[in-house]
Amino acid sequence: MSAPETPAGALRLRLPATSANLGPGFDALAVALDFYLEIDAEPAAEFSISATGRDAQRCAQLEDNLIVEAYKRLLQNNRRAITPLAIGMNNGIPLGMGCGSSSAGRLAAIALANHFGGLGWGTDRILDEAYTLEGHPDNVAACWLGGFVAAACDGAHVIAAHVAPPAQWRALVVLPAEPLATSKARAVLPGSYPLKDVVANLQSAALLGLAFAYGRSDLLPIAMRDRIHQPYRAPICPLLGLLLPLVGAHGVLGAALSGAGPAILMLVDAEENLSSASAAIANALEPSGQAEVLHTKLVSGGASHFVRVEPRRQSHPAAVEK
Repeated sequence: MSAPETPAGALRLRLPATSANLGPGFDALAVALDFYLEIDAEPAAEFSISATGRDAQRCAQLEDNLIVEAYKRLLQNNRRAITPLAIGMNNGIPLGMGCGSSSAGRLAAIALANHFGGLGWGTDRILDEAYTLEGHPDNVAACWLGGFVAAACDGAHVIAAHVAPPAQWRALVVLPAEPLATSKARAVLPGSYPLKDVVANLQSAALLGLAFAYGRSDLLPIAMRDRIHQPYRAPICPLLGLLLPLVGAHGVLGAALSGAGPAILMLVDAEENLSSASAAIANALEPSGQAEVLHTKLVSGGASHFVRVEPRRQSHPAAVEK
């Protein structure tokens, strides 16, 4: 994003949900999904948030708000005046489920600071700042760039490459009733791993990149196997053990924890198999209680942002695409 032509103008943002790791790609691989955090912000006399969508009450709280606090801190750190904002938010990303809500929020804060603070940051700097805030590069790269992303770090600098996912693939995201803090999910991981497990993950992750790049659905049952984090997280993410046996049936190509969990990402070979896969999921989960199943697509587009030339009170605002 270049420095805005109208620094005080209102800004609209649309940031996709993401699913990271995808099994073996721990802190390295992710994909963008078609449910979104949408924000409409303009300068105001004081900060306010009007929120709709998922977890609206929590999103509307100003105290300890992830987006607002990160926005203020970024402006302070870069010696810019803090412009109070009136924020309208429609949140479609479940909080604490492993669907990239924190990455989307932190990128939103960076985009707001970049615009209202006139920082002039481009994609490289935005990803670097997001990595600094988030602590790992996979979700932030997929959210900002879109598509299937492989990301690594060179010091504090993010190196990322992305490809458009196969158009025919679909995804199901299975959400349990309760969220899981990423800190808790990371706390159960060991400090070291057997060499055979590391090698197995390297093999699967290599296949996974090629599966997405070439649309090789036949590779996914092996390519999404993991030995680094899922075996240790399974006790606190009980849906995983119930749904992994569905791989290879009902069009299900692969299943994995979405990020650190507790949600499960299931890749399906085509639109016409979503109903069958959903029914199989419901049957598998019957003993454990209800869960929400989101039908979603893998999207090649990442964050979008544009400046509104007219005030928000106008019913049909003109916009300048950025």
